[in-house]
Amino acid sequence: MLASILISVGFLLACGLVLATLLIIAEKKILNYGTCKIDVNAGKKVLEVDGGSSLLSSLAEHDVFIPSACGGRGSCAYCKLQVLEGGGSIGPVEEPYLTKEEREDNIRLACQVKVRKDIQVQIPDELFSVRRFRARVEHKKPLTHDIVELRLKLIEPDIIEFEAGQYIQLESPEYKGKDSVMRAYSISSVPSDNHYLEVIIRLVPDGICTTWVFEHLKEGDELNLSGPYGFFHLSDTEAPNICIAGGSGMAPIWSIVRDMKERGIARPTTYFFGARSQADLFFVDELQQLDKELPWFTYVPALSGEPEGSGWAGATGLITTVVDQHFPDTSKHEAYLCGSPGMIDASVAVLSKNGMPEENVFYDKFS
Repeated sequence: MLASILISVGFLLACGLVLATLLIIAEKKILNYGTCKIDVNAGKKVLEVDGGSSLLSSLAEHDVFIPSACGGRGSCAYCKLQVLEGGGSIGPVEEPYLTKEEREDNIRLACQVKVRKDIQVQIPDELFSVRRFRARVEHKKPLTHDIVELRLKLIEPDIIEFEAGQYIQLESPEYKGKDSVMRAYSISSVPSDNHYLEVIIRLVPDGICTTWVFEHLKEGDELNLSGPYGFFHLSDTEAPNICIAGGSGMAPIWSIVRDMKERGIARPTTYFFGARSQADLFFVDELQQLDKELPWFTYVPALSGEPEGSGWAGATGLITTVVDQHFPDTSKHEAYLCGSPGMIDASVAVLSKNGMPEENVFYDKFS
């Protein structure tokens, strides 16, 4: 009896898979939507595209790049834009990511909107400055057992302008049956080093792009990327800073702090970096040197899983607990956070509890 049920379930799943595949083929091969026009920002750009593809990919084909940390799978919600006309109804994939106010304002996920007829969209003007770059891997340096640093020499164009804190999207090619994908990585280098880009990448188990970086990408290889993206950067105020990061969340903070040094911005800044053990720390010597050189900068690494007897003399416990101990009053500060959603949510809770206004918290939350 059980075997019959399993066979029936398997048959139904197989039929569903076949049907879904046929629908995709029909969408791409059988249905012909002809040439469609995408009107961007009331005529600032009018693009002619072959109908049937997603709005995200159709725009990218004409060098209008919309952020998409998940590579167009509808799981990051970075690619939100305003679709004024021609976008069709909201689909089940994008619905959970849109608030009531966003729906009323015609906000959509560009990766989920199909271009099947003429369409009108509104995007931030800043995205017109995003470019696609060809670059060469100058070095690939292990920082921990699961984190590497890439230094990329720009080839075409050979120069980039960005603000410390922004990110790029790296394109992995097809390999071993894996599709080409785009993934977002914060820039860890400083804006003055504008013929190069550095990124810090942590290995994600079964991650398409990170597996390619760790197992296939070699020094001397060329790759494609686009950028810069994002609005995570130092504000123009004089408020003292509390920076919190963990793992590859080091990247934008590492860029911001060194950019502050170069530009002579001496706002008091305390940088809390959380890790499990000493083996998970990196740039320790460099950060300790900055701590010595810069009277306005303090580096506080904290370990949550370091075994007793290891000789560690620094802070221990969850990074949020360490922040709470150092700053019982955060009402006059600003915060810059980068890392996992859980770490950021916990940090925001502690900072808010201790008096930090919501508008003073800036973060780059990994999807």
